[in-house]
Amino acid sequence: ETLVVSTWGLNEDILMETVIEPFEKEYDVKVVLETGSTVERFTKLKENPQTEVDVIELSQSMAYEGYDLGLFEPLDESKVPNIAFLIESAQDLQKQNGYGPAYVVNSIGIIYHPDRIKASINTWDDFWNPSLGKRLAIPDITTTFGPAIIDLAADLARTPIQEDQGKKAFEKLADLKPQVVKTYAKSSDLAMMFANDEIDAAIVGDFAYGVIKEAEEKVEYLVPQSFTYANFNTMEVNKHSKKKDLAYQFINYRLDKETQAITSPALNEAPVNKEVVLDEQVVGNMTYGPVAQRARALDYGVINPLMPEWIDQFNRLMNH
Repeated sequence: ETLVVSTWGLNEDILMETVIEPFEKEYDVKVVLETGSTVERFTKLKENPQTEVDVIELSQSMAYEGYDLGLFEPLDESKVPNIAFLIESAQDLQKQNGYGPAYVVNSIGIIYHPDRIKASINTWDDFWNPSLGKRLAIPDITTTFGPAIIDLAADLARTPIQEDQGKKAFEKLADLKPQVVKTYAKSSDLAMMFANDEIDAAIVGDFAYGVIKEAEEKVEYLVPQSFTYANFNTMEVNKHSKKKDLAYQFINYRLDKETQAITSPALNEAPVNKEVVLDEQVVGNMTYGPVAQRARALDYGVINPLMPEWIDQFNRLMNH
């Protein structure tokens, strides 16, 4: 049998070695990967729900949009026994939406080149400091942490998005605009910009640190002590999949304690299986321990209805 899995192209070789090939061997199947950015892959599925994709790995925001559109199969928990071992926040998320479970949690921080920046960075406010220079990058609004940038700007403007639908947040973003040379859609683009000496600092998801560090060894990463934003990536079963039982087996395998103990250090993915205990040297920049404790959840019930307007505003402000 063949199972088609839609996922990010990040660290594809390591994903094959640690997850895909062992799963293929254990279940005597062939896994075909479809890779691309979150928005590319989700848009493709939305436009053609009859696609051959069986399982799609998505960020929370895109998963929620898929629930609203009825693209995914409500989860049959009896076929995914490893759900019982999820950390509490991941179990809460699954109970809340009733669809695919989280398989990794990540968060954002600031990555920078210490030899290039013109001021110290310790807080989120520091990223807005004009003395930091004019070679900064932030995630595009449609990426995994795009909505977090709006919420962060709202926090710095002391006006929650629930109060004004992000008006003050965009004013705060306008203050940052002169310093931003690029809004990026892919972590690999950010890695190239650091390697080519095009940028000095960026806001980025922790999952991208390894790729950027490989491209530019001198970069450093920090998570401000005040707070960060959490994102759970989920695994969803395409409602039209003809391989649902196999899809469930893949999801359960991805959540297994042994699998997550391997993928956490190899793919720089903070585990959601609570039985996985990471060595301090392995934790590095993952959303684990103290960082996980100060990670805020984004309210996509508020955010998703605002996204069409936010995307338009963001593009007019930051990409023109």
